[in-house]
Amino acid sequence: MPLATVDWLVIIAYFALSAGIGLYFRKRATASTEDYFVGGRKVTWWLAGTSMVATTFAADTPLAVTGMVADHGIAGNWLWWNMLMSGMLTVFFYARLWRRAGVLTDVEFAEIRYSGRPAAFLRGFRALYLGLPINCIVIGWVNLAMVKILMTVFGITKIQALLLVLVLMLVTAAVSTLSGLWGVLVMDLFQFALIMAMMVVLAVFAVDAVGGMDSLILKLRSLDEAKAASGSGGGSILSFVPEIGSAWMPVLTFVVYLAVNWWATWYPGAEPGGGGYIAQRMLSAKDERHSLLATLWFNIAHYAVRPWPWILVALCSIILYPTLADKESGFVMVVMDPGVFPTALRGLILAAFAAAYMSTITTQLNWGASYLVNDLYRRFLARNRAERHYVKASQVSTIVIMLVSCLVTYYQDSIAGAWKFLIAVSAGTGSVFLLRWFWWRINAWSEVSAMVASFVVSMLLQVCLKMDSDELQFAWTVLITVACSTAAWLLATFLTAPEKEEILVSFYRRVRPGACLWGPVAEKAPDVPARSDAACNLLDWVCGCILVYLSLFGTGKIIFGDLLTGLVFLVIALIAGLVIHRDLNRRGWKTVFE
Repeated sequence: MPLATVDWLVIIAYFALSAGIGLYFRKRATASTEDYFVGGRKVTWWLAGTSMVATTFAADTPLAVTGMVADHGIAGNWLWWNMLMSGMLTVFFYARLWRRAGVLTDVEFAEIRYSGRPAAFLRGFRALYLGLPINCIVIGWVNLAMVKILMTVFGITKIQALLLVLVLMLVTAAVSTLSGLWGVLVMDLFQFALIMAMMVVLAVFAVDAVGGMDSLILKLRSLDEAKAASGSGGGSILSFVPEIGSAWMPVLTFVVYLAVNWWATWYPGAEPGGGGYIAQRMLSAKDERHSLLATLWFNIAHYAVRPWPWILVALCSIILYPTLADKESGFVMVVMDPGVFPTALRGLILAAFAAAYMSTITTQLNWGASYLVNDLYRRFLARNRAERHYVKASQVSTIVIMLVSCLVTYYQDSIAGAWKFLIAVSAGTGSVFLLRWFWWRINAWSEVSAMVASFVVSMLLQVCLKMDSDELQFAWTVLITVACSTAAWLLATFLTAPEKEEILVSFYRRVRPGACLWGPVAEKAPDVPARSDAACNLLDWVCGCILVYLSLFGTGKIIFGDLLTGLVFLVIALIAGLVIHRDLNRRGWKTVFE
């Protein structure tokens, strides 16, 4: 259905406001690379945390969630819900350490933790590997979501939609290159508010279109009965946990999700120990307290606040469009159906999709450019140039990333499939990323061997042996990759020499990790107070997981009419939050929410 004039006016107004924000922050962002990439390290926790949430609230996410729910019910979301445990590790074990590190990017970490040519190689390799191919895969699936949206809205081909996305990326890249991180942060705040508001409105209209919540529940239960009668199984669509042992969630797969995947796998936004744009936001925070609170707010909002509007729309799309071939596009069908969503609000919802898209793309472009410029170009190719030169190089890098990602988009078909591919390719690197902060014996070759082994083994299993056709094979791929990668990096660690003593002592003084696994180094730095807060951090991690999971499930129970259970879950979540608050204050954070 063609857009009305008022729809176009709303969309144009949104882009004009975004451009205005970019122009406003241009001078503030282009003074130096520190201003451009980490906002001068003056960002408050609520702005940094909201920016993390907005970045992960891409146009692809509601489409991917719709596909998961259509295929496997609400429980299909465990593909990403399991990552909360990794996120909470970052909050309580790593957020303060990242802020103390004081680097410009997380790959720069290599040359404060390790030494010599291996450290330089690791920094350059990770900058290139993450800044271009991995970053372009991520941008590619975000672009793919916009392609599907545009194809549905305008009834055009994939090539035509890709050309429109290229135009949209040019606008986004222009804003990003103008404003640096400060413009990204402020746009993210505005975009998150717009996106959340419109997703809630969309969910309300979608539920009303199927006859209200009671009618939705009855119709979904009828689908469950029909599925059970046909012998296909898989559990109830409305269940929050998968039916263990079913075809789509074998026991081994669920074990991998809950016990392995979240700590062993590098994934954007849920990197073990923090990394990527999450690390960028932690590094931009005012101090350690703001760094921790930013990541805590991000995990609460990401897993407990945002999902239910998406899930409700996805459930409604199952009822409204039962024969739809591309389940992921069901979300867009709800938006464009005049019998579901008022045409008067269509411009706002499309602006919200654009906001979701831009909030992710601006971050990915800024973050990827930070790697290519700070850790590759500046470090190895053009040293000791003026700051203005590196800012210009950053703007050029942004355009290069944009063009490469468009090519990647053309060859992608499934958003959720791209998620799983990236999870499998990076499986096994998590353990070394977690331990490098706390164990002095890890060296640069540990990281290099982990990354190479993970990629080679995973590609061998997925491409050569075709172990990617179902959930059980995915689980075996992850387990085999983790085992091989862990064996490789442990072997490399003990077959190569430790890092130089002066590097280890310098890192220990700078970051001040717990002394438990730094014994020989800690003895050389008696001036660093020995800390033993692992037990407190572990308690906070457990309480953080309880807080978010029970907030998520408690809200869901209330939505679906189980008021008592929902309230019990929310009370327990509140108690877990109070335990965290009390523990942080006991450790000296008297103004924890100041």
